[in-house]
Amino acid sequence: MTETIVDLETWPRAAQFQWFRSYDRPHYATTSRLDVTRLLARRDAAGINVYRASLFAISKGLHAVPELLMRFRGDTVVHHAQVDLSMPVPTARGSYNYAYVPYTPDFADFDAATKAILTKTADTDDLNAVGEGKDNVAFLSCMPWLDYTSINNAMPHKDDCIPRVNWGKYVPEGDAWKMAMTLEVHHALVDGQHVGAFFQAVQDALDAI
Repeated sequence: MTETIVDLETWPRAAQFQWFRSYDRPHYATTSRLDVTRLLARRDAAGINVYRASLFAISKGLHAVPELLMRFRGDTVVHHAQVDLSMPVPTARGSYNYAYVPYTPDFADFDAATKAILTKTADTDDLNAVGEGKDNVAFLSCMPWLDYTSINNAMPHKDDCIPRVNWGKYVPEGDAWKMAMTLEVHHALVDGQHVGAFFQAVQDALDAI
């Protein structure tokens, strides 16, 4: 795990970091609708797996925004060079386990590695929940049954600063196809402009697959 300590003396957001650390409810979730028209066309033309493609686009979005790779531990803020994606994987017995997918900037490499990881995870009985002190991850969850308008996530405590990403059902809108996606973050580390940059990077990645 490669991480660097953020110098609070020179970090432009140090005051905002300290301010929002004092909040009892410092998390906020933003939902936006993304265009998946081209992705679905590629699914039909090239056999692209849209779930793994969505994972890849989310990973690209997270790694395009430095603030989404930051975590704090007490008063220490660190920046990870890379984070893993963690998502629930359905099992044959009707439950789920957690998988961990490393960041890979090339879609073909990511797709092959992710397919293998998800297949292996579905065949295991260990929940494999993230361990205490491991924060170089982002938590993802797909809700393909719903075209939702808002969502938030269970948080263990107010200092949990690991981003959560949810996304929903693909639905037609005129000649296009859209899906809802939500990013939930800790305001001590992430502002609105960073959320906007994430959604733009995800959209760019979806369009480029």
